[in-house]
Amino acid sequence: MAKNFPEKLYIRLKWLLIKSVRPFNTDDFSAFFSWIVIGNVALIIVGTTTFVSLVLYTVNTVFAQEFVAKAIGNFITKNSKLTVIFESAIVPSWRDGKILFKKCFVCRRPASQKKFEKGSQTNAVAAAAAAAAAVTSIKDKKDNNNDEEEYDDGNYTQFDLTIDEVSVSLSFSKWVNGKGILKEVEVKGMRGVIDRAHVYWEEGDLATNYKNIHQPGDWEIENFKMEDVLFTLMQPNNFRVFNVSIFNADLPILRKNWLFYDILNARNMSGTYDDSLFTIHKKQRFNDFNEQSNFRFNDNNYDSNNDEENSPWKRVTRLRVDNLNVDHLNTGLDGPFGWISSGNVDMIGDIMVPEEESLNIKEVVSIIAKSISKETSRYYHAHKNRFSTAAQQKDISKYFVLDLQIRLRNVRAAVPLFTPELSYVNSALIRPIVGYINSKKTYIAIKCQVIKNIQDFDGSWTIYDSLLMDDISAEVYDAFVNYVADEQVRTERAKKITFWSLQFFLQILLWSLGTIA
Repeated sequence: MAKNFPEKLYIRLKWLLIKSVRPFNTDDFSAFFSWIVIGNVALIIVGTTTFVSLVLYTVNTVFAQEFVAKAIGNFITKNSKLTVIFESAIVPSWRDGKILFKKCFVCRRPASQKKFEKGSQTNAVAAAAAAAAAVTSIKDKKDNNNDEEEYDDGNYTQFDLTIDEVSVSLSFSKWVNGKGILKEVEVKGMRGVIDRAHVYWEEGDLATNYKNIHQPGDWEIENFKMEDVLFTLMQPNNFRVFNVSIFNADLPILRKNWLFYDILNARNMSGTYDDSLFTIHKKQRFNDFNEQSNFRFNDNNYDSNNDEENSPWKRVTRLRVDNLNVDHLNTGLDGPFGWISSGNVDMIGDIMVPEEESLNIKEVVSIIAKSISKETSRYYHAHKNRFSTAAQQKDISKYFVLDLQIRLRNVRAAVPLFTPELSYVNSALIRPIVGYINSKKTYIAIKCQVIKNIQDFDGSWTIYDSLLMDDISAEVYDAFVNYVADEQVRTERAKKITFWSLQFFLQILLWSLGTIA
């Protein structure tokens, strides 16, 4: 007979577990151990974030904060060349079901310690500045020493970033499948400097040589959000320093190997680039929620958008950049953008990916065929053949279309000295194109269409290594050629009309003189 509460509780638990008051035996203990192991394994697989949060909550005491920060930091930054410092403890966020990192500092410099530490952001920024200043002394030391020590030349993007808050959720299944352990990531309050002034390229080097090579474990984040971001960007070749800000960004997926492509297909993103406002968002259509909708405002206004409403594209993303200085586009670039020396650019682009389930074969094939036909009369990189195989041409779901509208404002151009990328015939059009650009005192409107194989974005992180900038430049060149041809036709027509008018005037004058005589 139980005499106190602990004994009563022990008897009730024993009855609940084995339905008996007999003592526990070996089979009972092995069953308990099996259930504990299976339960933890199931918790790791099903609720990875919850499991890690419980572990953090258990061990992240005042005395264990240093150990927890170091252990998690070493796990996250394994094989990465970063210095990361935590000012606050790493704590689980039970309300959102995520793990919260507050007051973080992330740095990549040649003199970085490449390990996690715990401290203040202020001290971290000071240490990063000292590390950046030490780069020159390291290079001098390398020049004086001929030993075989590993040397970091700093030929990569360097950065010093302070982050107010980072929340992540984890997925064991993603990690097992080689897609990284991160499932969702949200970043708030980022400040700092991204330094690319040390980056250089060898002569004849290609941007495509620096594409990311996919490896198992590369992160594929299912839901990425970012807000309140401001950093200073320093570009190579003594380009002026400017600021980049991101007000908010919401991406349904962000993959390391498809970084640039996923940014172009963001749910929404807005910010400024060198004080030029840019936005990315889904283009709104009336049939977004009702595919069978035939709603019309009136016959006159709606017909112009009817083709757009019945578009076969899976998703149309609107990209807009306002009042961008043209020097961001003409640096080291061939073609018309490289010839323009000053001015501003407005761009509006509609990015379209085919809908595989209800694909309009005829329309998509006609668009791709039109793009292929242009290849016969346009220069392209010898190392790149976008339409290389018949199988790629037949698989039309692997293409996306960019309808681009460009407005050049107050631009001035100069004739380039050398144009090795153009043929002799196309080189003859340079002076007329430059003359046409300089003759327009206000703006020049250009509409073009770029068709790309989606595989071009595999491993690309920028507009250059995906060759999208080269495609846009080529389309702009074609548009200028057409404009110059139209201008010449109009000039010839004006000359003929002037000559006809003068001839008619002389005939009337002679007829009048004959009448008077």
